Amino acid sequence: MFFNLTFNIEHLTLKQNKMQLIDGKATAAAIKEQIAREVAQIVAAGGKQPHLAAVLVGHDGGSETYVKNKVLACEKCGFKSTLIRYEEDVTEEELLQCVDKLNRDDDVDGFIVQLPLPKHIDEQKVTMAIDYRKDVDGFHPVNVGRMALGMPCFISATPLGILTLLQHYNIETSGKKCVILGRSNIVGKPMAQLMMQKQYGDATVTVCHSHSKDLKKECQEADIIIAAIGRPDFVTADMVKPGAVVIDVGTTRVPDATKKSGFRLNGDVKFDEVAEKCSFITPVPGGVGPMTICSLMKNTLAAGKKEYYS
Repeated sequence: MFFNLTFNIEHLTLKQNKMQLIDGKATAAAIKEQIAREVAQIVAAGGKQPHLAAVLVGHDGGSETYVKNKVLACEKCGFKSTLIRYEEDVTEEELLQCVDKLNRDDDVDGFIVQLPLPKHIDEQKVTMAIDYRKDVDGFHPVNVGRMALGMPCFISATPLGILTLLQHYNIETSGKKCVILGRSNIVGKPMAQLMMQKQYGDATVTVCHSHSKDLKKECQEADIIIAAIGRPDFVTADMVKPGAVVIDVGTTRVPDATKKSGFRLNGDVKFDEVAEKCSFITPVPGGVGPMTICSLMKNTLAAGKKEYYS
C-alpha cells in the first residue's frame, strides 16, 4: 500500500557532486495528511475510526519518545489511540493477559507491544501471542512468512518506510546491487527479503554483518547501502562509491552537552563526509525515523479497513 505524492524535494549541491537529501520528515507529513483525509471520508460515511493501541513497559528513554510520537501521529491521522503502561516489574503472565484482552477487543484494529521488554519477559512469546490480524508492527511469524512469500500482509514499519522513501524519490532499484549492513529481525532480514522481491526492490542483495569478510569491498561495489548495524559513524567515505544511494537506519544516542536532552541521535553513517559522494542520502534525525512511525499509521489504516485479513 503506497501513496502517490507530489511535492518539491530540496536539492543540495556539495562540492562538485549533486546530492539529494531524502527528507523523511516531509514525506511522512504528506502521507499522514493523505491518511487523515481518507479517515475523515470513512468516518463521514459512517465507518469506524481506526484504533491503535500501544503497550509500554518501564521507562526506557528511547521507547518513551517513540511511543509519544506514535500517539501524536495517531492524532494527526484522525485515529483513536490508547496507551497502556506497565512498570518494569510487570510479570510475563500479566503482559500476556493484556495481549489477550487486546486481541479480543473488537474496537482495537491494531496494537503494538513496544520493544525492548525487560529481561524476565520472553519477547518472542509475547510476539507470538499477538493476533497476526492486529500485528501492525509486522513481527508475527504469519506476517513475516507472508512477506517472504510476497503475499499481502503487514510489513514491519522501518523496512516499509524505506521502501516508501525509495519509491517517492524515484530511486531505481531494479537490477542494482544493494548492500544491507545488519541482520536484525526488525530491519536487516525483512529489508533483504523485500529488496530482492520482484514487486518491491528487484535488486541483487548482499547482507553484511559483524563477521562478514571484505565488508568494505562489498560496500564500495554497492549502488545502494542500507546501514542498520547500530554503530555510530560506521560507514565512512572510503566505503562508498560516487553516486551511491545511502539509507541510514541508525539512531544511537550519543552524549552531547550542547543539547538540552544531553544527547543527540547519531546515525550509522558519517554523514558530513559520505554525503559528498552520494546521489541520495537520508539524514539522522529526519530521514528513516519519521517514516517508521508513518508506516505504522499505514498498517493501522489497512487493519481498520480489513485490507489484508477479514
